[in-house]
Amino acid sequence: MREELEHQPSDADNEQEIDLLELARKLWDSRRLILKVMGIGLVVGLIVAFSIPKEYTTTIKLAPEFADGSKTTGSLGALASMAGLSTGASGAEAVQPMLYPDIVSSVPFTVGLFDVPVTYDKEQIPTTVRKFIEEETSAPWWSAVIGLPGTVIGGIKSILVSEDEVAPSDTINMFNLSKEEDDIVTALTERVSADVDTKTSIITLTVTMQDPMVSAMLADTVAERLKAYVTSYRTNKAREDLKYAKMLNDEAQKDYYEAQQRYADYMDKNQGIVLRSGRTEQERLQNESALAFNLYNTTSQRLQAAKAKVQEITPVYTVLQPATVPLRPSKPSKALILVGFIFLAAVGASAWILFGRDIVHNFKHPEAKA
Repeated sequence: MREELEHQPSDADNEQEIDLLELARKLWDSRRLILKVMGIGLVVGLIVAFSIPKEYTTTIKLAPEFADGSKTTGSLGALASMAGLSTGASGAEAVQPMLYPDIVSSVPFTVGLFDVPVTYDKEQIPTTVRKFIEEETSAPWWSAVIGLPGTVIGGIKSILVSEDEVAPSDTINMFNLSKEEDDIVTALTERVSADVDTKTSIITLTVTMQDPMVSAMLADTVAERLKAYVTSYRTNKAREDLKYAKMLNDEAQKDYYEAQQRYADYMDKNQGIVLRSGRTEQERLQNESALAFNLYNTTSQRLQAAKAKVQEITPVYTVLQPATVPLRPSKPSKALILVGFIFLAAVGASAWILFGRDIVHNFKHPEAKA
């Protein structure tokens, strides 16, 4: 008897089941409204999907190598570093890949991309990255509507400001960028990015533009300039040492040639000399020439070692995935946009049927609720 009472459904369970059935009945009775709203969502989704300009993405993957020729050791190298062990790579190289995203997004690096020559469209029209961003990059129509007040205010300000106060310049002052230059820097920073895999240290460069050829050409330029920047950064000390070694070698060479010439001139003028003072001068000049030669020989060896050092620490990059012209746009995803708008329309219509309609009715007719 007790077990039958325990298994007997309570009134709360019955009420909850009735409420769920009532909600389902409401949705079923208003299915035509839901379908209409979903149709509206489909139309709005189509408008939005076809209003967003196509974007093309080019991806380049690079694998940096250590100075000794071995590739990055990834997580194993990180564990070895934590244990205080050496993996054969220099500390600068081990940390350097983590700086690549910051280098690519820095203002000097981004400004350096302004004048990169590119071609766009099927006619291969030549232009620069800056002009392409300013003149050939479009935005959805609602961006112009949202930005209309700011455009109007900017136009009024430009009219009120006299021409004498405007000082256009062909050079870019990175310390004080103009609004147009800052907008281009922001746009490029959003479109050009670098990512480093912490396990494999593989560098992934991604460039997204509204033309496939521009995307591929800019990605290739970014990769080359990043490699040049890192090479210059890592070899800066070695190149300064090479410059100093070459200066010492040139001075030693000059001193050796002069000492050798003085000794030769003295020997030509004093052949067959028998005086002790003459022989002493001869020995002195000969010793000076020998010392100058030894110094010249030493600086020459150091110069060759400095050249070898520059070559040794110059980073090497293996291109795992080169730049190729993308054939299909990477975004927008029209199917995803349509599904999202249809889903939101269905959820909104269901919420209106289940809750919104009753809330509005009770708000308009409070006496009916009482």
